[in-house]
Amino acid sequence: MQLAQFTDLGLRIVMRLAVLPAGETMRTQDVADQMAVSATHSAKVVARLAALGVVETRRGRTGGLALSDEGRAASVGWLARQLEGEGEVVDCEGGVPCPLRDACRLRGLLKQAREAFFTTLDGHTVAEIAGHPTGSVLLTLAAP
Repeated sequence: MQLAQFTDLGLRIVMRLAVLPAGETMRTQDVADQMAVSATHSAKVVARLAALGVVETRRGRTGGLALSDEGRAASVGWLARQLEGEGEVVDCEGGVPCPLRDACRLRGLLKQAREAFFTTLDGHTVAEIAGHPTGSVLLTLAAP
């Protein structure tokens, strides 16, 4: 299974925000630069994270992004589920529907495997995955 770029970026953004000193914020543009993605893509992900209550945003000259307390304690599995959505691992009903879709056992197995993937992530928090040694690297990120 491969996570969508949106989910990957969302997880990396919360990890970066998790290592900010208390009371500090980052601009969306700075996060985008450090993660080597477009500011537009970063802004869309930040908007979703804010809607989930994981990231707090403040506008203006003294504004920026910060990880909320809920975001710091959030399960990585929960966050990945929210960012990924409810889609299936494979698209059996796509433009050319799979001829096996009505009698396929693989579809159910893939759904179980997807849930097992997220269940593994459920046992870890955002704060935990941003800890040592990852946190040290996150603090050294600079614009490419």
